Amino acid sequence: MADARIDLIGLSREELVQAFAEIGEKPFRAKQLWRWLYVSGETDFERMSSFSRPLQKLMEERFVVRRPKVERDLASEDGSRKWLLQFEDGRSAEMVFIPDDERAALCVSSQVGCMLTCQFCHTGTQKFERNITAPEILGQVMLARDACDEWPKPTERRLFSNIVMMGQGEPLFNFDNVAKALKIVLDNEGLAFSRRRVTLSTSGVVPMIARCGDEIGCDLAVSLHAATDELRDRLVPINRRWPIAELMRACRAYPGVHNARRITFEYVMLKGVNDSPADARRLAALVRGIPAKFNLIPFNKWPGAPFECSTPQTMTRFADILAEEGYTAPIRTPRGRDIMAACGQLKTAAGAGFPAA
Repeated sequence: MADARIDLIGLSREELVQAFAEIGEKPFRAKQLWRWLYVSGETDFERMSSFSRPLQKLMEERFVVRRPKVERDLASEDGSRKWLLQFEDGRSAEMVFIPDDERAALCVSSQVGCMLTCQFCHTGTQKFERNITAPEILGQVMLARDACDEWPKPTERRLFSNIVMMGQGEPLFNFDNVAKALKIVLDNEGLAFSRRRVTLSTSGVVPMIARCGDEIGCDLAVSLHAATDELRDRLVPINRRWPIAELMRACRAYPGVHNARRITFEYVMLKGVNDSPADARRLAALVRGIPAKFNLIPFNKWPGAPFECSTPQTMTRFADILAEEGYTAPIRTPRGRDIMAACGQLKTAAGAGFPAA
């Protein structure tokens, strides 16, 4: 039988005030609860010491503080970690934690499956099931903070420093839930991540890009992968709906973009497909005038993939040409390949990095 209690995670401040009003409590209780949830990371009402025991009991009856259920947990030899998470309705999604020397990024999913069919992406072979809700998006972030033992703050400098909406799904096709969750992530009295530490990656949902800048204000990454409509139509089929020219106009107009805060263009390196010197020059010409940088991504193999990764020499030459044109273009070091956690490898299914139970 489904739990009818209200999940407090993901509710706005106003919604928390309303929830307390419905049990006869004053608005200041919502502010207290907000701090317990997002500063202390508390999930147990009995440990929320600013509330009386009768109120704690009432809250236990009416409310719940959920985290996604961890079905599987895999650790990579390079330190990356992938979780298979199950939500209340039994559906699942993956998230990936990628530590570095002085920081770590969490790759968060926005959909169960994906509505897109990008040819180089394993997730695109999975049927779209539904959008992930704001509580479930926040639950991923909070579960990772649990795992890092960073409530209310770490004993030393915080490791978990960055959030990237680059997991399963297209975030801008789930804008309302993503925006609601990220506003709490960015709230100075909430999870308090800097806008420069939160990046949303889109395959090019042009009508939603301006809203992302206006309403969320996080950094923007664009999953580009080609410099011509002919090739991008094949690799990223959403391009047939919003071609490159429309996408570039939206990028030029992205609120808050400037030389100190550039748009990242993601470019997966596919052998013999998009990796020639001519491709690099077309790419540089395409983004001319946009404060931009590139993230060159070695293609990560998955079962049945129709592509091969460009050679190291080819990728280096490609990056050098972009650098000669004035653009930062690092080649990303693949992380988590041994557990199918690298870019483009996520797929919620046995055999996709998680052995069958």
